[in-house]
Amino acid sequence: MSVGAKPAKAGRSAGIFAAVVLAVIVAIAVFDGSNWPVWVKAVHVIAVISWMVGLLYLPRLYVYHSEALELGIDGESRASMLEVMEVRLIKVIATPAMLVSWIAGLALIGFAGISGWFWVKLAAVLGLTVFHFYLAGARKKLAAGHPVRSPNGWRIMNEVPTLLLILVVVMVIVKPF
Repeated sequence: MSVGAKPAKAGRSAGIFAAVVLAVIVAIAVFDGSNWPVWVKAVHVIAVISWMVGLLYLPRLYVYHSEALELGIDGESRASMLEVMEVRLIKVIATPAMLVSWIAGLALIGFAGISGWFWVKLAAVLGLTVFHFYLAGARKKLAAGHPVRSPNGWRIMNEVPTLLLILVVVMVIVKPF
């Protein structure tokens, strides 16, 4: 991995970011105790949006990375640049956002109530989490020069988080059951 990417530093930055967000949640709970669920919900929505950015953009980067690998030596510098972008996206944005989404979401369970829609939402969020880790593993294989999928395969995989997100939003907003 060239072009100055430092995955260990990116991982530390992600951890620091998550810790700061959680500290802010605790501070809000202490200073605005009666309103803390609304603040946690706001943090949850912001984190989910950030997480979805990563889940929607990473497969697109993998399309370009797979294409660069198919080009061979001509695509080497492009693949290297994409690798840096992939590492930063997953370690600095997507993973901390996923962690904050889960923490804030779990904190809100008591306020939302648990009924049928909640279990469908939870299944979809678990699917998004599995997809997140699948993308993280695929990044490592791509970095080693072994594409997991063809560029067209990644284009299809790009639809997975969109479909799961639609399911989550419908469950949370409509609460059909």
